[in-house]
Amino acid sequence: MTEKVRVAVAQIAAYPEDSVATAEKVVTTLREAAAGGARLVVFPEALLGGYPKGASFGAPIGMRRPEGREAYRRYHAAAIDLDGPEVGMIAAVTAETGQFVVIGVIERDGGTVYCTALYFDGEKGLVGKHRKLMPTAAERLIWGFGDGSTLPVFETPYGTVGAVICWENYMPALRMYMYHQGVTIYCAPTADDRDTWIPSMQHIAMEGRCFVLTACQHITRKAYAGDHESALGDDPDLVMMRGGSAIISPLGQVLAGPDFAGETVLYADLDMGEIARGKYDFDATGHYSRPDVFQLSVDTRPKRAVSTI
Repeated sequence: MTEKVRVAVAQIAAYPEDSVATAEKVVTTLREAAAGGARLVVFPEALLGGYPKGASFGAPIGMRRPEGREAYRRYHAAAIDLDGPEVGMIAAVTAETGQFVVIGVIERDGGTVYCTALYFDGEKGLVGKHRKLMPTAAERLIWGFGDGSTLPVFETPYGTVGAVICWENYMPALRMYMYHQGVTIYCAPTADDRDTWIPSMQHIAMEGRCFVLTACQHITRKAYAGDHESALGDDPDLVMMRGGSAIISPLGQVLAGPDFAGETVLYADLDMGEIARGKYDFDATGHYSRPDVFQLSVDTRPKRAVSTI
């Protein structure tokens, strides 16, 4: 395994209703990061397809308004298919640069959309995905629920890469399963830009004795369509998400960020030897686990609504 690797988190804004234009921006960002020496790049939650910040989709308790149904139709149309052009564009640039990429998307599957993290690995292209297990609060209205079949990690020359999306990071059992799989580069695409997010990421880095790369959009109201419902207001310069992306070491040191100033790419050089040095005195699924007292069972079977026999 390579002992040192340069990584990046891309704090960029989506074009929420134009996934192809957003993919073009991702391609440009990946080439920029490659020129900066980054071998692995993490992008924010729901970058392709958009995070509908401030929208309610016309759903008071017990009713659905027609304008909410139309808002969902537009959101469904802006989501991506895994065999669509956006995936092809990113696969082409990772083949060109050899980078490993984790990116948040809104994945369309029939009439349902999922908040998903996609994994790209150089010339191999799209190698896997993770669907968010637990959409938070009103996200449950518009996003489907992932199951245990999309909780992969991937071996790379510089470590084991896995992704946990936004408030899934507050699910102790999910974190434990990621540690069990040996994750060393823990990616956390998010839409949480609050001051409390970075302490949570530091905790996870120390708990898992892993590097944590968290990416959030920096996006203003003018990026959204004029008819986007925004509970935050409609001033074009209003900051809807303020970033706060960061890279954190296995002992909780912030190596890059958090940045709240605007769109940017943050870099850090990781010393992978820090993983073993950190686990010297704490290994959540090893010498510190007490399996005689605590055990976790994880069901990784896909759950389908219809099966044919």
